Amino acid sequence: MTTHTHQQNPADFYDVESTLTDEEREVLHRTRTFMREEVRPLVADQWAEGTFPRELIARFRASGLSGLAYPGYGEDGPGASHLLTGMMAMEMSRVDASVATFFGVHNGLAMYSIHAGGDQEQRDRWLPAMARMDTIGAFALTEPLDGSDIAAGMRTTARRDGDTWILDGAKRWIGNATFADHIVVWARDVDDDQVKGFVVGRDAPGFKAEKIVHKTSLRIVENADLTLEGVRVPEADRLQNVSSFRDVAEVLRATRSGVAWQALGVMTGAYELALEYAAERQQFGRPLAGFQLVQDLLVKSLGNITSSWGMLLQLARLQDAGVFRDEHSSLAKAHVTARMREVVAWAREIFGGNGIVLEYDVARFFADAEAIYSFEGTREMNALIVGKAITGESAFV
Repeated sequence: MTTHTHQQNPADFYDVESTLTDEEREVLHRTRTFMREEVRPLVADQWAEGTFPRELIARFRASGLSGLAYPGYGEDGPGASHLLTGMMAMEMSRVDASVATFFGVHNGLAMYSIHAGGDQEQRDRWLPAMARMDTIGAFALTEPLDGSDIAAGMRTTARRDGDTWILDGAKRWIGNATFADHIVVWARDVDDDQVKGFVVGRDAPGFKAEKIVHKTSLRIVENADLTLEGVRVPEADRLQNVSSFRDVAEVLRATRSGVAWQALGVMTGAYELALEYAAERQQFGRPLAGFQLVQDLLVKSLGNITSSWGMLLQLARLQDAGVFRDEHSSLAKAHVTARMREVVAWAREIFGGNGIVLEYDVARFFADAEAIYSFEGTREMNALIVGKAITGESAFV
């Protein structure tokens, strides 16, 4: 087994990190250092205020962590493996799920939509600046009245008018949209009733992004309600390789596994906090870690984390081999987020009353887990995707 000189992740009990190459491990450690030194000092205050620290964008830009999965666009060569990008998402969420979500929306949903749905000219036009984080992306799919049923219920429309398209409608829960430069908007073509993708600039006339306030989860993420009223988009800014919702589903299939990695990071961060607190907190003349019931909670947490590592390791291998299917990412998202929910609750339990105070951090992980449990497909919707795959029967209504 490889011996590491860098600080280990104590929740990586079976040393999955050792499966990375030396070059991949360097990127992972760079991610770990960046999150510990640049992000951790900010997040408690920003979470309380419900604002995204814009100064982080320049720090991310300097880190060179963006765009690594896109051959020819990121700075580090031919394209990072799914295992590396997944472990990067885990490392980010291990410190803060909101910052990891900001990065995932930009680097995953927005960039992948352009990479997979755009033609070569569009990829060359948008992706280099996005990989450098000179420009930031957002992804607008969910609507005020349609979430899980968005494939059939999408109400945002696109109407062709010569060399332009006119977009009308509304979107909800759109991360990064209050400050993103490029928003990938999905709309239904009124002529053929098929979903198409458009890259909309934030200054486009008729486009409005209003920040959603009073959230109790992922408070650092600036989600927005979008309004599109007669927004004109050139045909050149319509994603040329998107012809139906199947192309949207391809993006979600690829990024859903990233949410499972985020869930692993959240339960890892909560477990580490609980383990440290149990060692330091004294009750009845001994540390909490010396009590059987506390050890039981910690071991159950580590079991959830370790089993999730195994699932995600194999999922990444299937992705890198190009043979993974919708049901593979759906099972991971449904299962790992459910295990995350258990771990953050057990971690908060170990903290007792201190577990609801923001300065102890575990409260942030506990609250943020709820959003991750729901987005990119609820547990129930992902269960039905897997259920159809294993039974051959569709239970969707």
